Amino acid sequence: MLLWKDRTLRLSITRLGWEYLLALMLIGLFAVNSGNNLLYLVFSLMLGLFLVSGVVSRRSLRNLKPLDLDEGNLFARVRGGLRLRFTDGAPRRIRGLELRLAMEGGEVETAFFAGGGGDAEPVAVLHARAGKRGWTRLTGLELRTRHPFGFLEKAWHFELDRSLLVLPHPRAPQAAPGDPAKEGQIRTLPRPGDSSPEGARPMRPGDPPARVHWKRSAQRPQGELWVRTFEEEQPLALHLELDLGAWAPGRNFERELERLSGAILQARLQKREVELVVRSAEGLWRHEGSQACWRALAISEAEAESAGGPDAPSPATSGPVTAS
Repeated sequence: MLLWKDRTLRLSITRLGWEYLLALMLIGLFAVNSGNNLLYLVFSLMLGLFLVSGVVSRRSLRNLKPLDLDEGNLFARVRGGLRLRFTDGAPRRIRGLELRLAMEGGEVETAFFAGGGGDAEPVAVLHARAGKRGWTRLTGLELRTRHPFGFLEKAWHFELDRSLLVLPHPRAPQAAPGDPAKEGQIRTLPRPGDSSPEGARPMRPGDPPARVHWKRSAQRPQGELWVRTFEEEQPLALHLELDLGAWAPGRNFERELERLSGAILQARLQKREVELVVRSAEGLWRHEGSQACWRALAISEAEAESAGGPDAPSPATSGPVTAS
């Protein structure tokens, strides 16, 4: 039952609160009928406890306001984290709050904020799952508390109008036959300067014969060649291309974006540099770095006319995933 509700504050009695009030009324009734002073004392203590619960829960919401939201990397259809920062005027206060964030086209799990950490700008992490890539909007934040006894629930609502960019789902890229990136094997180049040998590994296509580790190769069966590895080796950069004019809007275009997004994620985990070239009717755009490439894919739109429905094959494919 709602006792009070406006644009910012809502007050309601919980089920436990109703049970407590029923017991309180019964004890008060027996006290009036019997004139027992002990029942009057119990009634007074229970009523005071109920009132204290309301005052303390109201204090749990005071001096706490949302400050900023760090979106991080939120991928479509993947559970990701949103870091919500507050400004806390009473950092030592125990709060016991539930955080509920409303997002269009997605779901945000309820988070818990205990308080009392002593940080003037505490951070709470909310786990979200967006339905599709592109821009979405956060519409509101609600702080709820039943602290300390659970009799009354108070909710403080904040209106939000924050745009959030959802990145394409990172589909695992399939390595082509003969691709050096197959099964996690990434070609490397020594960095300029002095580097010392670190170990050895099986020889891969493209390794210079001068790096063959003859002693280790002689110990391997069937004449398998091994090469020396160095401390200051860097993996080859990843070059991606996307021609928006070659794709029609639909499922195939979205799958291509997901494939490119997965390649960027894999390169980032392998600490490789990434470059994305996007061709559109407006010109050619070059993006460097995983974050810039992801954001470019998230806002990309196919420019070819749809032919045969959204699931029809595209007239052409984007550029191959290559290392440079």
